[in-house]
Amino acid sequence: MEETDNVERCDVAVVEDVWGPAFEQLATRRAVRRAPEAWADASQLHDTATGAAALVVRNRTQVTRELLHATPSLRVVARAGVGLDNIDLSAADELGVVVVAALGANAASVAEHSLALALAVARHVVPLDAKVRQGTWDRLPGKELSGGTWGLLSAGATARATARLARGLGMRVIAHDPHIDPSLPELRDLGIDLLPLEEVVSAADVLSVHLPSTPQTHHLVDARLLSHMRPDAIVVNVGRGEVVDEEALADALERGHLYGAGLDVREHEPPGESRLHRLPNVVLSPHVAGVTKEAQARIGELLCQDIERVLSGEDARHAVGTHRRPDERVTA
Repeated sequence: MEETDNVERCDVAVVEDVWGPAFEQLATRRAVRRAPEAWADASQLHDTATGAAALVVRNRTQVTRELLHATPSLRVVARAGVGLDNIDLSAADELGVVVVAALGANAASVAEHSLALALAVARHVVPLDAKVRQGTWDRLPGKELSGGTWGLLSAGATARATARLARGLGMRVIAHDPHIDPSLPELRDLGIDLLPLEEVVSAADVLSVHLPSTPQTHHLVDARLLSHMRPDAIVVNVGRGEVVDEEALADALERGHLYGAGLDVREHEPPGESRLHRLPNVVLSPHVAGVTKEAQARIGELLCQDIERVLSGEDARHAVGTHRRPDERVTA
């Protein structure tokens, strides 16, 4: 499929709520088409992306093979965030499209939110706040994290940043990640011990999930895995909601097998009615772990720099696919 000749061309199409000083500066040099709600409608997404050389997305836009085929002028897709499950990387590689993502740029923000969720659950922050506002002075005892063990599912950038904070609380840090080289110097510097999955799960006082959504990670944290956890452990998910079987998690919490859970991501976003919403030992947030002013500024700067490089025929510095510079687009 080819774009029609009468389509107005633009340099950059922004189809989600991605903006900031770096994009404002980019717009002074490049023609930018901004439609932050275009992701929600396939027809509008196609119309907005048509004629663009660069497409800027967050996590809701589905950059499919069909969309890439329908936009032959596209040279680069810029992902504001770390997850790549909404982009068909294989198709982008085949078609010569550069895909860039500011991996690690929001790691500090995700780590702080991971710690915030764990502490909020451990110290009953949300229910105690509600009680005080209602005039109740219920001094419910909480749980110390200091001296305990923080388990990480993944040892990537956000997990390592979380480890740094957990170590600051005086916690031992262990992780499971079969894709990370155990000899990586940063793991040694952070004191992260890589262990088999069930050893990490069974030893963790806090288990935080930093995994992407893949066929291999779907419902990895299921009833069987949860049964190996300590009865006073806390589950935190700042990776992808599909990694945790929410029904199994609700079962474990209702049985009192777990101390609580902090969930920033959900299997369906926004989620529908859930038993998790009725449990006082569950703290919820709307996929905002990496959304801070500082992280968004870093991400915007890195993406805009790479968009400029690619559109100028130079190598992208944060490419996550096969291509670092725009090859001749394959249209067949």
